[in-house]
Amino acid sequence: MSNQAVKTKPRNVGPGPRVSEKPKDFKLAIKKMMFYLKKYMPFIVVALILASLSSVLSIIGPNKISDLTDIIKDGLISGIDFEKVHSIAIFLVILYLVSAVFNYVQTFIMTTVANNFAKGLRSSISKKINKLPLKYFDNNSYGDILSRVTNDVDTIGMTMHQSLGSLVSAITLFIGAIIMMFATNWIMAITGILASTFGFIFMFLILAKSQKYFSLRQVELGHLNGHIEEIYSNHSVVKAYNGEKEALERFDKYNQKVYDCNRKSQFLSGLMQPMMSFVGNFSYLAVCIVGAILVMNDQISFGVIVAFMIYVRLFTNPLTQIAQGMTNLQSTAAASERVFEFIEEKEMETEENVTKRLHKSKVRGNIVFDHVKFGYSNDKIVIKDFCCTVKPGEKIAIVGPTGAGKTTMVNLLMKFYEINSGDIRIDGESIRELSRENVHDLFIMVLQDTWLFNGTIRDNIKYNKENVTDEEIMKALEVVGVDHFVKSLPKGLDYVLEDNDSISAGQKQLLTIARGMIKDAPFLILDEATSSVDTRTEELVQKAMDKLTEGRTSFIIAHRLSTIKNADLILVMKDGNIIEQGNHKDLMNQNGFYAELYNSQFKK
Repeated sequence: MSNQAVKTKPRNVGPGPRVSEKPKDFKLAIKKMMFYLKKYMPFIVVALILASLSSVLSIIGPNKISDLTDIIKDGLISGIDFEKVHSIAIFLVILYLVSAVFNYVQTFIMTTVANNFAKGLRSSISKKINKLPLKYFDNNSYGDILSRVTNDVDTIGMTMHQSLGSLVSAITLFIGAIIMMFATNWIMAITGILASTFGFIFMFLILAKSQKYFSLRQVELGHLNGHIEEIYSNHSVVKAYNGEKEALERFDKYNQKVYDCNRKSQFLSGLMQPMMSFVGNFSYLAVCIVGAILVMNDQISFGVIVAFMIYVRLFTNPLTQIAQGMTNLQSTAAASERVFEFIEEKEMETEENVTKRLHKSKVRGNIVFDHVKFGYSNDKIVIKDFCCTVKPGEKIAIVGPTGAGKTTMVNLLMKFYEINSGDIRIDGESIRELSRENVHDLFIMVLQDTWLFNGTIRDNIKYNKENVTDEEIMKALEVVGVDHFVKSLPKGLDYVLEDNDSISAGQKQLLTIARGMIKDAPFLILDEATSSVDTRTEELVQKAMDKLTEGRTSFIIAHRLSTIKNADLILVMKDGNIIEQGNHKDLMNQNGFYAELYNSQFKK
């Protein structure tokens, strides 16, 4: 049986929020990321050094190309010195080959580190989920948690893989190009830089403007996806209430907003490439004009102009990569902030000192609630003073209006939450002194919301239990009354259940009840287990429940009071306290709150 908690209140399961473009604290986010990357740091340092060396080697090339150009130009008159040409050509081939090898190795290292780091983050998040108290999941949507596991971790991995090495390489190229330009000729260096500066000022203005629309596009895309998911998952309800027109109008509204953001962001970002092309060509033109003047005045050679045309390219291209890299780094810092915030969430108290253990086969079935007090927060006490003694084999029904604390009591019994004060004892042992795993192992739980995972019927029935034979599974299915249905399926127990399977809610519930029978624990919890089945199926389930409760201490949360008339003890809860208790006949004779609830369900 799954150790899944009974739901205490509705939770947001829609798409989680998108990663914001900027983190709350950029420096702190980067420091945390560096801390978590410390075991990979030697590899990252080596990769970044190789990226820098690759860039340095690329910067050396134009200087040699300048020499090669001058040798060829001078040789047109007096004869080309092919020995020098051959020597420089071999040097350039080796230079660019080594640069390419360095770049490949650093890319391989960063890819490996990024994949391992992302894998480690996902593992850490997976382990963390099992250590977080349910209070965290009450306050955070499932979509948000899934977004951290998928979108945020992928953002971090992609940046490490693609942007970090490129950013270091671009910075090295940028600084190196400036140094080499001034070392070669300061006049042409200033010419190239000034010719590029005006274009880059305009480029950064466009980048800042378009970034706003890219951010807004992600938000609007989230709204659109959320609407599509909502309408698709509840399509039958939309059709039943003739809500197609309203749904389509809302879709058109969201779709138009995404379109507008796309149009503006793509238009502005589309200016980048033509602008960069213009900046590059304008810089080439400026370098050629100034270079020609300097050549005419015998201040430089023709080869310097050729070298500077390459240097201008090495100077302009990295600026675009640096701007993009810094933007990606901000998104990564925001993503890492969310991931590490989740990993650093306060966990449930450790149970290292818990040594006592109750074995299922030796449990008698006594449970005592001793002045239990509990609240989801200190200012919102839900269970105020709950006292109850349950004897072995008794069938206990818990009834009451919504918000009375029925499900909360079951969650406390299962140790999904820690009680504020008081105690709960199983066979005289406080659950404070028993591990959560041990407590969960003592209970069969059948929830109102059925849970079947993607897998075979066999795997679903024997979930988390080993050495279960097909005969035992079929016997459980027979008791529940769903064996004929399973036999009619292709491959029987090997039939794979999927999300789109046309299995009714009642059949799913019967399968989860069969799973509970296989677990064979001394305590049973039923949370409105028959709420999603029809009248005929309810009769089958009731018979199966009667057999399942034999010899077990059972707790039944029910809204259909007709299903608990044979309970040994009925606890009537209101505002976190027991206001009435007894069997059905006694409570009806009291003509109190329970009798009022019961009669209200059968009024004509």
